Amino acid sequence: MIDHMAKPEEVIVVENDDGEIVREMNKDLEVIAQYKTMREAIVLLTNLNYEDTECIMLEKLDAQVSRDQFTWSGLNTLCWAIGSISGAMSESDEKRFLVIVIKDLLRLCELQKGKDNKAVVASNIMYIVGQYPRFLRAHWKFLKTVVNKLFEFMHEHHKGVQDMACDTFLKLAQKCKRKFMTPQTDDPQPFILTLIGDLHLHTVDLQPHQVLSFYESAGTMLSDYGPGISLARDDTCMRLMDLANVQWRNVMTAAQSSTSVLSDQTTIKTLITVLRINTRVCSTAGVIFAHQLSVIFLDMLNLYQYYSKEVRDAVLAQGPIAVKKHEYKQMRHLKGEVLELMTAFFEVCKEGHDASAANNPSLRLEVIIETFMPNLMNEVLADYKNAPSCARDSKVLTVFATAISVFKHRLNADIPRIMEAVFESTLEVITSNMLDHPEHRVRFFKFLQSANEFCFFGLFSIPPAHQKMVVDSIVWAFKHTARDISETGLDILLELMNNIAAAAGAGSDRGSGGNGAAGEEFAQSFYSSFLLALIQDILGVMTDRLHKSGFKVQAMILMNLFHLVQAGSVRVPLFDTARHPGFTDNAQYLKEHVGHLLLQTFPNLSTAQVVAFVNGCFDVSLDINAFKQHMRDFLINVKEYSAGDHNDELFDEEKQLQQEMVSEELRAYQKSIPGLLKPSELDEVEEM
Repeated sequence: MIDHMAKPEEVIVVENDDGEIVREMNKDLEVIAQYKTMREAIVLLTNLNYEDTECIMLEKLDAQVSRDQFTWSGLNTLCWAIGSISGAMSESDEKRFLVIVIKDLLRLCELQKGKDNKAVVASNIMYIVGQYPRFLRAHWKFLKTVVNKLFEFMHEHHKGVQDMACDTFLKLAQKCKRKFMTPQTDDPQPFILTLIGDLHLHTVDLQPHQVLSFYESAGTMLSDYGPGISLARDDTCMRLMDLANVQWRNVMTAAQSSTSVLSDQTTIKTLITVLRINTRVCSTAGVIFAHQLSVIFLDMLNLYQYYSKEVRDAVLAQGPIAVKKHEYKQMRHLKGEVLELMTAFFEVCKEGHDASAANNPSLRLEVIIETFMPNLMNEVLADYKNAPSCARDSKVLTVFATAISVFKHRLNADIPRIMEAVFESTLEVITSNMLDHPEHRVRFFKFLQSANEFCFFGLFSIPPAHQKMVVDSIVWAFKHTARDISETGLDILLELMNNIAAAAGAGSDRGSGGNGAAGEEFAQSFYSSFLLALIQDILGVMTDRLHKSGFKVQAMILMNLFHLVQAGSVRVPLFDTARHPGFTDNAQYLKEHVGHLLLQTFPNLSTAQVVAFVNGCFDVSLDINAFKQHMRDFLINVKEYSAGDHNDELFDEEKQLQQEMVSEELRAYQKSIPGLLKPSELDEVEEM
């Protein structure tokens, strides 16, 4: 098995059909599946007899290093097998085994001549060290030696070696970050400070995407705020960003003399790279990035404003085709990077994301909102509203959806202003047809979902005409044929109904600015305006064959609405009392209304079938499972879903629960046998 070990997906330096060592461009899924099977078999064999496995592996390694039997294939399969048994042995056995393996491989790397030979050995060293974080966490000198070797490989221009070195460094940063953040024996300072001091030396030969990976690794180290870390992490983050900030300041200084420098393509590329570095560090380091963001924030918004004007002027002069020209595409690209950075920052501001920031007043959410949100809304919202539709960036919707999900009710007062800027502007973009601007569609409904979930009272403090447009947009969403949009629309509607019921029953318990009387008044007004139409629309999509995937939520919404009426929670009449004097309550009227609707739509149904179905819908003794079965039976009766149809999606929830149970059983089995779970599949708690 060792001699025929399949290649793991982490290895990207391979031998091609011409016998050359190159970077792998496409993953072979069959080989990956074979590796997983072989890995499991070798782990089980190692658990049965570790000494035998170690003996075979060390004997083969000795042949490669000492007996001059080095071959690419022989070393590769051996090292892939060595990497596959991580965790299958005791810690003491693992230490003894790996000390021999890593020393021999480092010696082999020194002995080999030729770039291809060195690339093969380097690839195998990096793969093995990435598979044994437990050993490296326990042995700092080895970890430091390995990391310094990775820095050497980052200067190696052989295809794939630099990429693999950066990937492995990131993996070690994720699994051993505390070792880099705390003082170690015989080292005068934590390694992160040494790393930052030599940052330029390590990244000078890297490609732009590899530089981003390097910064991501450093940011990952900074994300550790556990015991024993005495570093001022926010100051260390600022030191990490020194090189990028120098580039940024140089451009800003030049722009003060002449803004024409900002139109230079090299300048735009430099700014995009700096913004991407900031985004990588922000998304990994956490909320401590606030201090770095405050340094570039105003300059960043000035750039956003400048490039917005350039694009708007170009569209006015040349028409919509201007946004497709290279220079303006780059400007829009830079604006997109600004939005990406702000989205990443808001993501890491989630409460409890970084416990060490809890005692830092400058990192409280209220302070962050006050520092960044006013200027951001002034520039970004104005640009989105006034820009030509062809130049509106859907990432704006993501920025504010994220901000709402993080800051929650604190933004209630700002929701009308945000809605006024993005709502009709986005509808203008996405309602021309059902195909163009898919990103705007998806992100628009994610924005509505966040606003409804976290700022409900802010959302419905907008003018009544806009409230109707919100509901119409939700209906339009769940009628959409794209599955992700239709399911998002259903989720929004279900959450909306729950919020309205909560507002009517208990005032405002999801945010500020509401009271019981106002909530009740709003709820009854909403039911009067929309309840009948919503029931009709949900029944329509449930029976149209195009929205099977949303069956679970469709059923939950219908049960919610029918039971709401049956329980008497809808107090405002749903019918015109002058035109329908025979009705005494909403439940009676709604049963008649739904029954007539179904008989008109499905003439193949008998009156008795419809009556039985409608009465079942209003049966408040049915729980959600019984209600769903009632709906399934109805769908079969109307012959919209025949026995020969593929109706699996009607049972999606049950299938998902079954799959989750199978996954839990599999993970429990894998945990029971040391080594079956790869280090990358273990969370931090399981590793400790």
